[in-house]
Amino acid sequence: MTVLADSITRRRFVWLAALAGGSLALGGCAGDGSNGADDSAGEGAGESQGPEDSAAAARAAVDERIGAMTLEQKVAQLFIVTPEALVESAMYHVSLLERHDFNDIVISIKSSNVPVVVEAYRQLSLRCDYPLHVGVTEAGTYRMGLIKSAMGIGTLLLEGIGDTIRVSLTDEPEKEVRAGFDILRAAGHFVPGPEVVSCPTCGRTNINVAQIASEVEERLRGCNKPIKVAVMGCVVNGPGEARGADIGIAGGKDCAMLFVRGQQVRMLRGNIVDELCEEIERLVLE
Repeated sequence: MTVLADSITRRRFVWLAALAGGSLALGGCAGDGSNGADDSAGEGAGESQGPEDSAAAARAAVDERIGAMTLEQKVAQLFIVTPEALVESAMYHVSLLERHDFNDIVISIKSSNVPVVVEAYRQLSLRCDYPLHVGVTEAGTYRMGLIKSAMGIGTLLLEGIGDTIRVSLTDEPEKEVRAGFDILRAAGHFVPGPEVVSCPTCGRTNINVAQIASEVEERLRGCNKPIKVAVMGCVVNGPGEARGADIGIAGGKDCAMLFVRGQQVRMLRGNIVDELCEEIERLVLE
């Protein structure tokens, strides 16, 4: 695992301390104007610190991430906050590093506006070949933040844009990590661990699909085997989806038919969650 030391202010102090501690990547924001002495923004602050910061990174053979969110003053005088402005701000800082023969760069565009950030990354991917760290910054609380992150990151990944991702939620960091894995999986990338699919329920539903699916998902949290589990509520559409999964159930009246690798196996009765999880454990251990 690569540890990235990301600093918004007092960047040089934080970076040098991080390098001494063994960090393998450094992060900072274009236009933050921070320097080693204080946090004031001055004309050319970013340019004046470029040589020393990049030299320290080069000596330690680490990567440097440029995050374009606050526009560089020179760029802000020419643009409002648009995709074009964010790209120009990022590329300006790239030019500072390239001027000093530093090319181990990862670029991150930062915006809480999904259309803006997606378009900025599209333009940036055409301007340079540096790795892109994609995400929607300050996306919000869990519900809306997850929606915005999935739309922004997912769109870019499906277009083949992005080398690493970040999820920004006003919530526990563990939820950000889980959301990132889920977005990667939804975009078709391999992610270790099970995938639980379930139906939205309808008038034919005979079991508590939401409760069963949630409990199964929670119990499987520590499992790293890439299996697909289907929890379906009725015998009309359920068998087809259940057969398409590694293991699945189709609900009946106070019972559920179990399918394993496409084959109908037996009827589950009583505590359906316990019985299904036991069958999943057997499958995982095979």
